[in-house]
Amino acid sequence: MRGNNKAPGVPLAQARPLQETIPTKNTGSTRKRGEKTNKRTGTLSKLDDLYRLHRALDGRRTGISRDALMDELGVSRSTLTRLIADLRDKLGAPVLCDRERGGYRYHTADGRHHLPGLWFTSQELHALITLNQLLQTIQPGLLDSALAPIRARLESLLETEHLGSGEAHQRIRILAMAARARDMKHFQTVAGAVLQRKRLAIDYYNRERDETGSREISPQRLVHYRDNWYLDAWCHEKKGLRTFSIECIRQASALNKPAKSVPESSLDKELGSAYGIFAGQPAATAVLRFTTRRARWVAEETWHPQQQSRWLEDGRYELRIPYSDPRELIMDILKYGPEVEVVAPRALRQEIAAHLNTAARQYE
Repeated sequence: MRGNNKAPGVPLAQARPLQETIPTKNTGSTRKRGEKTNKRTGTLSKLDDLYRLHRALDGRRTGISRDALMDELGVSRSTLTRLIADLRDKLGAPVLCDRERGGYRYHTADGRHHLPGLWFTSQELHALITLNQLLQTIQPGLLDSALAPIRARLESLLETEHLGSGEAHQRIRILAMAARARDMKHFQTVAGAVLQRKRLAIDYYNRERDETGSREISPQRLVHYRDNWYLDAWCHEKKGLRTFSIECIRQASALNKPAKSVPESSLDKELGSAYGIFAGQPAATAVLRFTTRRARWVAEETWHPQQQSRWLEDGRYELRIPYSDPRELIMDILKYGPEVEVVAPRALRQEIAAHLNTAARQYE
């Protein structure tokens, strides 16, 4: 976190002692001992490398060779030698070079060693705080009693190293910009049916038609997409796979019938191969061209797992996306206004043009 010299992937309470400066080779300058230059990711924390070395050794009953450690950590022989020395001498780890067992290991009965302090990689720290935030922003009453002990444990872990909820809530924000107002009273019934493989009888509100109908469905999986919950299920009335928005379920009751099981490969092919939450096999491929200015952002984004992209000679960025139902794709394209052009297919280009013309007329 900004303003804190404690590096992720380190025992937070002990990060400072390893941050003394040392001379760099062939120069009169100095650098922090906790930093090094590396072609893989630029400047990396030495302490993070120490943590990764610990992970490579922890729990091994046989040794690991120096060459294998160099490959796994992506460091040179001299750097590995310094890391092993620091792990042994500064962190008190019982590192042993055991030639009979094939290399380096921890000299303990089970090959395990617990480093002092509380250690996190940057990814683990992010996941821990994000999980704590998500648990606190879940719909009140939704699994509240079951999640309370988990929240308490996370709070305790964070507070141990002065990363408690007070500071985390002020310094880390999780914004649910696309989340809809939720009526999630049937979530537990739905989730129970998914896990217990039971059919559901539901009353479902269709926003587009503004009507409510009854269905018998075999739930397959829950999906959390753009801060909203959905249920992928087999509809026995329509005899096909459908996606239901959880907050649109007005009534739900589990039936004493086994749910029809659909292979995951079929679920992914039918519901996950086209763009967005709308189900169906891809019917077309959208070809989008973004301006040179917007391309710097879009080139780093993943719109779809099977998307294809390329840079054009004039600096624009072309993105190709398979889709079935264009509704969600149209909303995403319109966000970019004049900074994107729909090249194909013609029907999608005309629909985007119609939306833009209608919008423009409102300002005349």
